[in-house]
Amino acid sequence: MILFHISHTDLDGYGCQLLTKEIFSQSYYLNANYGLEVKQSIIHFIEHIKNEEIKDEILFLITDVNLTNAESKYLNNEVIKLNEDGYKIKLQLLDHHATGQSSADKYDWYFLDISRCATKITYDYFVKNYNAFQDESQAWIEPLVNSINAIDIWIEDNKKDFEFGKVLLSMVSHVREINNILFANINRDFRIYLLKKASMYLNEVDGNIKLDSAIHSLKKEFLNLDGIDDTIDNLSAKYLVNSITSIKDELTINFQDKKGVLTYTLGGISIPANAFLKANKDYDFFIDVSKRGNASFRADGNLDVGLLAQKLANGGGHPNASGCKFDDFKEVINYSDVKKYIQNKLDNIKI
Repeated sequence: MILFHISHTDLDGYGCQLLTKEIFSQSYYLNANYGLEVKQSIIHFIEHIKNEEIKDEILFLITDVNLTNAESKYLNNEVIKLNEDGYKIKLQLLDHHATGQSSADKYDWYFLDISRCATKITYDYFVKNYNAFQDESQAWIEPLVNSINAIDIWIEDNKKDFEFGKVLLSMVSHVREINNILFANINRDFRIYLLKKASMYLNEVDGNIKLDSAIHSLKKEFLNLDGIDDTIDNLSAKYLVNSITSIKDELTINFQDKKGVLTYTLGGISIPANAFLKANKDYDFFIDVSKRGNASFRADGNLDVGLLAQKLANGGGHPNASGCKFDDFKEVINYSDVKKYIQNKLDNIKI
């Protein structure tokens, strides 16, 4: 069975995905906050299933996200149509937000229980229906689930789990070293890595305090590519440049005879952009665009990006460092939409 799993963007949401990663060998993951992201994530998975013509058994799972009536109707109808066309999709939503009650009343695949967090619901669901997490090597899972449950639904009386959960909550919410749009899979793996490492402190005396002290080192362990210790900023920059280089073909844009890289919501690009351009001499410029359409440009002497920013959107700056604001830019969650938008801008200016 192939898993398609959409979950929320907080501790509880990633806790659900930690669990399914322990079960499924072939899986696809997305994380979505409410609003535009939920609908676009559902559409993305539906289109992926159609385009790849995946006729194996599929579990389409949504956790820790409540759907609106419109979203529930759309998803239900799409899955019905796919199954009528020969697909084998089991649809299941596991959630604990009372605002989804109207959808839960209407659809049998919409499971709602406000007494447990989504991670706890997901754990119990897979224990009951898949006989999961029975191996001795997975004994750490249930205590971790209990800590997530204690903090997510605020069970202060269970002080040990609650205090440990507070550290988990802060740890997962402060994973900012890896961009969660360009490198969503790595970002997710980073959070899940930290959660699994955190489980080692569950049974220790003052485990919450020890974990709190260890988080910085745990992050460095994940980010360290060559075994040479360094500051977390330098390790992050090196990891980022390596990640960008690994997918540079997908990020490549062109302006006349110059070749560049386009990133989305990367932020603080001075160090990684310059490091990338020095390591990849066949690239001439680097652009990063924020969700609000603010763009930062970097170059290494092969293109005047100050002039480029001016021509693109009345921006400006220096030959190797500049910026602008695209007033007609609309926030999206898919990188491909940003790339299409920027490439079109580049194709229609002359210097």
